[in-house]
Amino acid sequence: MAMRPFFGIVPALMDEKGNVVEGGNVSGALCLSQAWPGMARTIYGDHQRFMDAYFKAYPGYYFTGDGAYRTEGGYYQITGRMDDVINISGHRLGTAEIEDAMASHPAVPETAVIGYPHNIKGEAAFAFIVLKDNAGDSDVVVSELRSAVASKIAKYAVPDQILVVKRLPKTRSGKVMRRLLRKIITDRAHDLGDITTLEDPSIIAEILSAYQKHKDKGAAGQ
Repeated sequence: MAMRPFFGIVPALMDEKGNVVEGGNVSGALCLSQAWPGMARTIYGDHQRFMDAYFKAYPGYYFTGDGAYRTEGGYYQITGRMDDVINISGHRLGTAEIEDAMASHPAVPETAVIGYPHNIKGEAAFAFIVLKDNAGDSDVVVSELRSAVASKIAKYAVPDQILVVKRLPKTRSGKVMRRLLRKIITDRAHDLGDITTLEDPSIIAEILSAYQKHKDKGAAGQ
């Protein structure tokens, strides 16, 4: 909950058609309607990328990349990255919401939820989870995680697949590279793109191996 904006920051919520959403108890894409102290002015050596990333989606506004909810009192709550919103059977859901629900489990220090195409639902959620060493039976934990998501959000939000991994692919600054996870589960691991920022590239083979075993197990179960 980011509460109210500081002096000089003028936020605006935008709808899918690019119109400003007024009032309280509303959600939209979080944009800033004027420059503010300390904002970046370019991406070094690639100004066009800067323009495309922040100013193209909503002309005349700076797009933060986040979705937000504004309460009746004018308080802002960040709901998650807009590019991490998935549509499950007509329900729009931020993957961050599912991650939060799962991360409340004491045995799960880290999670990453990715959306992937699904023949019936349109999209479905795939969760990668890291367990603590003393977590016990992973099947029990997975079952508890499904229940936690169902009770905290809804049954439709429960990930279709949950894969236990030893660690998540991160940059040196600690950001999870969800792009790589998405490519792995959509069978595009041969085209991972730039992985120079990965803290430890060997993790890719580790996750691919775990995912293959998961797939084989699922196929055997059918």
